[in-house]
Amino acid sequence: MRPSGRQLSEMRAVSIETNVTKHAEGSCMIRMGDTHVLCTASLEERVPPFIKGSGQGWVTAEYGMLPRSTSSRMRREAAAGKQGGRTVEIQRLIGRALRAGVDRNALGERQITVDCDVLQADGGTRCASITGGWVALRLAVNKLLKAGDIRTDPLMSEVAAVSCGIYAGQPVLDLDYPEDSEAGVDGNFILRGDGQLIEVQMSAEGSTFSVAQMSELMNLAQKGVTELVQAQKAAVA
Repeated sequence: MRPSGRQLSEMRAVSIETNVTKHAEGSCMIRMGDTHVLCTASLEERVPPFIKGSGQGWVTAEYGMLPRSTSSRMRREAAAGKQGGRTVEIQRLIGRALRAGVDRNALGERQITVDCDVLQADGGTRCASITGGWVALRLAVNKLLKAGDIRTDPLMSEVAAVSCGIYAGQPVLDLDYPEDSEAGVDGNFILRGDGQLIEVQMSAEGSTFSVAQMSELMNLAQKGVTELVQAQKAAVA
């Protein structure tokens, strides 16, 4: 039995509320159980120097956790004077995951920055950030299309992510914190809406796993991402 009482293949309750901020070109609040992330997408008519003049656009991301997003207060990274290694790793992951669903030539020479701020954490914050980040990105791109600034939709497919792992010897979908902290195997699966894999991060956290178990986790991830994509489509419809 899972601590939450969910079935092995059952996602947490997912909700995506759009247009939650006044100024961002695209925004949403994604809630996956007790993990809540605010995602905003900001348009800029410039690109990083390394692609300037190429005609291609760029999508990047920033990620952060509020001091009381967890059970005890964390010090703000700004107060420490630098970002932690975990933060840098996660925001790079979000950026390259979202770019995998973007035709950068169709986007044109402009940049979209997706900011993901964790208001409350209960496991799976990077997965929620990617899933909500795509919704914010979709809304920002919709504004470009409506304004006639681009003619072709640069978003080739949805992008969503979910965690899977082996908890108490059983493969489970969408780990919350009590499961994540005790899982023998933990993984993050990032897929496009068309089923193409973007990235899989798997690691043993105290026990090893077999190829057969990996296949079970992959099947669970595909099920979870399918449900998340449906939620994304409903949110931007």
